[in-house]
Amino acid sequence: MSAARASVEPPPPGGVLWSLAGDVRALLMLPAALTMQVAHPAVGAGVDEHSVFRTDPWGRGERSLRSLQLWIYGGDRAAAEGRRLRELHRTIQGTDAHGRRYHALSPDHYAWVHATGFPVYRHGARYLVRELTPAEERRLYAEWLQVGRILGIRDRDMPQTVEEFWPYYRKVLAQQLEATVVVRELVDPAQPVPPPDRGRPVARRLLRLLWPVLLPPLARFRRFMTIGLMPPDAREAIGLPWTDAQERRLRRFGAVVRVVVPVLPERLRYLPLARTARRAERARARASG
Repeated sequence: MSAARASVEPPPPGGVLWSLAGDVRALLMLPAALTMQVAHPAVGAGVDEHSVFRTDPWGRGERSLRSLQLWIYGGDRAAAEGRRLRELHRTIQGTDAHGRRYHALSPDHYAWVHATGFPVYRHGARYLVRELTPAEERRLYAEWLQVGRILGIRDRDMPQTVEEFWPYYRKVLAQQLEATVVVRELVDPAQPVPPPDRGRPVARRLLRLLWPVLLPPLARFRRFMTIGLMPPDAREAIGLPWTDAQERRLRRFGAVVRVVVPVLPERLRYLPLARTARRAERARARASG
C-alpha cells in the first residue's frame, strides 16, 4: 500500500474515535463543535451567507452527520467524501463582519473547523462517556489528524502532536473567536425552527401539531448542552454564560447518560453507518480468525 493511499484512509476500527463518533452520545457533542467553528468570524460569515441552516436545518444536519460518519466508517467512500466536501466549499468566499476577505478553503479557516472536534470530543466524553486517559487522548488526536487528511488538510496546516495543539488552540481562542451572528442564533432558544421534515408521514404530521409545545423545551435543552459541552476556555472566549448550578445539572445528566446508554441495544446505541461498520468488522474478524 502506498503512503499516499494510507494517508487518506479512515482511522482504524477499534480506535478511540471509532468508539466515540458513532455512539449516539456524540450527537449531543456536535452542536458545541459547530458553535466553536462559527465563532471564528470567517467561518461564521461563510455559514451566515452560504449555508441553508436557517431554511433547511434538518436536511443540513442530516447531510453533515452522514458526511462526518463517512469520514470515519465509510471505508473506501471516505476519501471520495473528503473530495466532495472540498469541491463544495471551493466557491464559498466573501467578506466577514470586520471587512476582511475569507475563503472557506483558506488553510487557517478550514483547519480550525476540523480542529474543534478534538477538544469537544475530549471534553464531552468526560461527562457522557468517561474521562480519557492521556494515552487515549494522544490516540484520539492522531486519529483526528487522519480524518483531517481525508478532508485534504495538509500536515503543515495542523499541529501534529497534542503538545503542539494546545498553544495553537489557545491562540485562536484569544485572538480570533467572538460571539458572531451565527453563534448568537445557535444558542438563542427563541430562534424559530421548523418541525422535522424527515421520517414517517404519520410522525411528521404529529410533530407538526405538537411542535409549538415541544420546541421551547427542546431549544432550551439544545442551548444547555451546546454551552455545557463546550470546553470552558472556549466558552469564556466566546462570552457564553455558564453557572455553577448549570454545571451541577450537566454532571447529573451525564451520570444518568453514562448508566443508560451502555445497556441499550446496538440498534439504539449506534448511528446507522457506525452499526454497519461494526457488523462488517465483526464479520471480518470471524472470517480471519
